[in-house]
Parts: sequence; structure tokens; C-alpha cells
Amino acid sequence: MRKSDLITNISEKTGIPKVDVLVVLETMFKEVKDSLAKGNNIYIRGFGSFITKKRAAKIGRNIKKNTAVEIPEHHIPAFKPAKEFVQEIKTKRKPE
Repeated sequence: MRKSDLITNISEKTGIPKVDVLVVLETMFKEVKDSLAKGNNIYIRGFGSFITKKRAAKIGRNIKKNTAVEIPEHHIPAFKPAKEFVQEIKTKRKPE
């Protein structure tokens, strides 16, 4: 499912115009990014948590030049689903 499909589905289920749904979704995505960039995690009960994980500094290798490259410590975004969310997917998803 793409973002446009999501917007269409929400619009059809709620009766809200697609333009308004698009604005709300874009604003939500921007707020999630801004909050994580500031170091604030977002917790949505029953859905999950948007968090940042710290990656330790390490030494990587440039195989073409055969040199060591230091990769500094950095943070990456992550999503941790809530238990209820995981359980719902497990019970509703049919095995393929």
C-alpha cells in the first residue's frame, strides 16, 4: 500500500476530503520526524512507539581501497509495535 492508497482509504471510510487527509498525514509525518530529531520518543498506546536507537562508533572497511574507515556514533529511527498491535496481526494474518 502506498501513501496515496492510504489517503484514499481513510477518505472513503471517514468522509473527509482527500486534501484534508493528506494535510493531516503530512503534518503527522513531519511531527514524528521533528520529535525524533530533537531526541523525543513518541508513544501511541495500542499502536507502538517511534524511538531512536544509538549505534556505537565502529571501524568499517572500504574494500575497494583496502582502508579502515571510522564510523562515528549515531542515532537511527526505529518503530517498536505495541503488544496489542503484534497480537492483532498474528491472529488476523493468514499464512501464505
